[in-house]
Amino acid sequence: MALAQRLDLRQTQTLVMTPQLQQAIKLLQLSNLELTDYVAAEIERNPLLEGDDGVTDAGGPEEADARAPAAAGTPEPDVTGTDRLTGADTLASVADAPLDTDFENVWTSDDLAGSGFATDAATDWSGRAGRTDFSESDVDLEQTLANGVSLRDHLLSQINMDFTDPGDRMIGAYLVDQLDEAGYLTADPDDIADRLGCPVERIGRITGRLKGLDPPGIFARSLAECLALQLAERDRLDPAMQALLDNLELLARRDLATLARLCGIDMEDLADMIAEIRSLDPKPALAFTHEVAQTVTPDILMRAGADGGWIVELNTDSLPKVLVNQRYYAEVSGRVASRADKDYLADCFASANWLVKSLHQRATTILKVASEIVRQQDPFFRQGVRALRPLILRDVADAIAMHESTVSRVTTNKFIATPRGVFELKYFFSAAIQGADGGAAHSAEAVRHRLKALIDEEPADGVLSDDRIVELLRSEGIDIARRTVAKYREGLRIPSSVQRRREKSLRLAP
Repeated sequence: MALAQRLDLRQTQTLVMTPQLQQAIKLLQLSNLELTDYVAAEIERNPLLEGDDGVTDAGGPEEADARAPAAAGTPEPDVTGTDRLTGADTLASVADAPLDTDFENVWTSDDLAGSGFATDAATDWSGRAGRTDFSESDVDLEQTLANGVSLRDHLLSQINMDFTDPGDRMIGAYLVDQLDEAGYLTADPDDIADRLGCPVERIGRITGRLKGLDPPGIFARSLAECLALQLAERDRLDPAMQALLDNLELLARRDLATLARLCGIDMEDLADMIAEIRSLDPKPALAFTHEVAQTVTPDILMRAGADGGWIVELNTDSLPKVLVNQRYYAEVSGRVASRADKDYLADCFASANWLVKSLHQRATTILKVASEIVRQQDPFFRQGVRALRPLILRDVADAIAMHESTVSRVTTNKFIATPRGVFELKYFFSAAIQGADGGAAHSAEAVRHRLKALIDEEPADGVLSDDRIVELLRSEGIDIARRTVAKYREGLRIPSSVQRRREKSLRLAP
């Protein structure tokens, strides 16, 4: 067979991830804080982008045209997107009330002239940080927050007072840095000795002195040692208490009879010792300041409507606002002459327009997904977690004609503020538990809530076993297996029926 060359024309379809599509997908899964940082970086990189602080200048129509959101044909970002969910499952837009801000209502120190109050150059009442010239000030409101003493500073101050040898101080400071969040010293002494180039005996001697620092229980290597240090501080570490600390696993299993026999005491003394153990701090380092927990900023706001439905809207405070400076682009494009400059300017302009379009599409998609979740979980918002319905990503994706991966990205790190609290959108998705006798399915989260309620309501003399819980749930129309009940109970950190019976019998003991 002879080989020959020929020219064929074929038509094929391929899925190509363009840079613009990749950017849109990336923006969709970012949280509000990550999105703000991303937009700030884009504004710094692209000279045609600028942030919209919401303050309009009195520059006339030219200023308005210069700060247009994008080129012709590009939609303006919808930062006031609102969906109204009524009982008939209809959507209607709700217009937001205009901002009632009077920029003339500004009180400055000039208003004090002639009022009888003494003013001087040091009296600045307006502007940022109390400055009339709106310049930076040495006073920062964030610096006025109360700063507690950290564990490291607290321990180093004691080491500097108790240790006279400079070498011992350096070793003690190194050991302070090896503590975990609970205040335990988990590093191996041999490894510490090799790193510091000193004998292991010296490390052990210094560690023993460090265990006497405040708070009691610090530098312990186990829970039993931590509790023993605190009991020794109270002069309560007798042989019976030491035997109790050596058998903490029996206390965890609520095997009180065996524990009392090993300690050589009766049940009344054992109850007193257990009460004293519970008064101790198993994690002494947590009493000191750590990183401040950041408050969750919801992306979607939800409130009840006047017609009995729900109003779902985007939180405009969490949406970054960017504009494309059309006038600056027109002014600069008329001056550039080189080909490289024109290509750079065209690329910046296209990138700026695409970013505005991507932000608009992201906001629209989030609002559409959140509205559908609220529609399908309406019983939850009216009756509570017991009415939470089973829901998967496919249910929402089919209802709004989107792909499951898009819904998954939208619901990642996105929060909604509801009348029942702030929830992550992922919270409303849960597996289905089949109903008994062909009844309606139940949400796994609702079943866990019901299981916890049954255990909380059980009497001391009638502790419910897993089999009994299965019977009660099936009587309520929930078809669930015993192993599933055990899995949910362990996930809620609820002990077994045997351990709960032992614990409640101890509480009832005279």
